[in-house]
Amino acid sequence: MTNETGKPLILVIDDEQAIRRLLRTTLKAHEYDISEASTGQDGIISAATRPPDMVILDMNLPDITGIEVLKKLREWYKRPVMVLSVVNDEEMIVNALDLGADDYLTKPFSVPEFLARLRVCFRHNKQEPAEPIFKSGSLTVDFPKREVFVDGKQVHLTSTEFNLLKIFIQHAGKVLTHRHILREVWGPGAAQDVQYLRVYVGHLRQKLEPDPNRPQFLVTEPGVGYRLLIL
Repeated sequence: MTNETGKPLILVIDDEQAIRRLLRTTLKAHEYDISEASTGQDGIISAATRPPDMVILDMNLPDITGIEVLKKLREWYKRPVMVLSVVNDEEMIVNALDLGADDYLTKPFSVPEFLARLRVCFRHNKQEPAEPIFKSGSLTVDFPKREVFVDGKQVHLTSTEFNLLKIFIQHAGKVLTHRHILREVWGPGAAQDVQYLRVYVGHLRQKLEPDPNRPQFLVTEPGVGYRLLIL
């Protein structure tokens, strides 16, 4: 860990004193250390001088926007960034996720949901995409052999379906936007073919989910994209 106490250090960049106070109390009660910044520029400086294990970032800051902070952080900062903002705008959410945010939670929020998403961000950061075997609940994927099993029974996937599943597994627990998935699997020219993606996600759910109409693994983030849950 980056902190001398051995606890994960979380940097909160938010100009609302009440929110910083709430997060400070909540995080310290759950064995996290916290550093704070009330402006975007101070947050960037703080992240550079004392790199945290995670950044919690507001979108509405008094000097520069959260999007600008996120862009600057992602030039060098590789650890999780969770956006925590009152802005509940689909375009803003998609933009933040495309620029490298690991999650986006709108205010007001419940503390249990916030802590759950925090844990997911940390788990995603520890995920090793190069691992030859991935297991989550009843799902097992053998990457070298390109084999997929559900409850121990092999499931046949097409090449495209396997590549799509691989992208989800490489970013397990993280929200992936439609644009990101389409670009990674089908190339830049397919970035707008959202309906095409929905069809393939439907195919995966039919083959992997116990009940495709109530997915346990591949869940929809409405208007944004999809997330592969780690069970």
